Amino acid sequence: MAQAWKCSGLRWSADGPVLRWDGGRRSALTWGKRVAFGVVEGGVRTCVGARGHACAARAVVSGRSTGARCEECARLDRSHSVAADTLADDPRPYRVYLAWFGPGMTKVGITTHERGSARLLEQGAVCFSWLGTGPLMAARRTEELLRAALSVPDRVPYGAKRAVRSALPVSAAERAAEIAGLHARAVTLTGWPESLERASYEPVDHVAIFGLVGLPAAVGEVRELVAGGVVGGRLVAAAGPDLHLETEGKGVVVLDTRLMTGWELVPAEGTENTVPTREFKERPGLQDGLF
Repeated sequence: MAQAWKCSGLRWSADGPVLRWDGGRRSALTWGKRVAFGVVEGGVRTCVGARGHACAARAVVSGRSTGARCEECARLDRSHSVAADTLADDPRPYRVYLAWFGPGMTKVGITTHERGSARLLEQGAVCFSWLGTGPLMAARRTEELLRAALSVPDRVPYGAKRAVRSALPVSAAERAAEIAGLHARAVTLTGWPESLERASYEPVDHVAIFGLVGLPAAVGEVRELVAGGVVGGRLVAAAGPDLHLETEGKGVVVLDTRLMTGWELVPAEGTENTVPTREFKERPGLQDGLF
């Protein structure tokens, strides 16, 4: 039997997407590469733990969970997140940003300065611009100010992002138009914290790094992995945690790589899928790893 691997998630580097595996191994992903793996027959999906610690209960988790954590580990992980507002004394500088995912889908958010644009790549932001830099609580207050004044959310559902990737405006200027307008409005607002240093409008476009130029419309998405199931396809694009895979005779299917965590996976052949998928109702526009 082939050696089984456990995926620890998709990460973005300056060179593109990289799948990481338990034990520190990595698989760089390039356009046209065949991605194919199977779930160990008879296997179960177990909790991935939290904050670098294994799940004490080795709890079994749902195949449809993108977090792959049991209730207790999910609570522990969230209690140490910036989103939970429990890190008020974090001394690191934070950046506030506007991110655009498609027509009518813009959000405001914050990320640590040291991470650069990694958070935007992980979210699948098609383009973005910084708004300012400052202490955590100043960044958080600015985020809340802009959400209320500009009527933009701090979250955009992944399903909505996936639905428009193949039908985005052709020019970078068109893609950045919404954040350009919001940035211009934002800088005229009163109430910005004095400790936040404002940033000028400088849009960054991710269409090329995501491989979205000429992207075929996806016909569906993987709902979950199952024991004995196989996923296979030719990689045509990637954005955030999603891989767009061209499958055998069935078109492009989107795989959220967060569904891979917690399973034992083995190499597979071909470009077909035998795992549950959901069809889109309308088309929007020396082994060092598994692949």
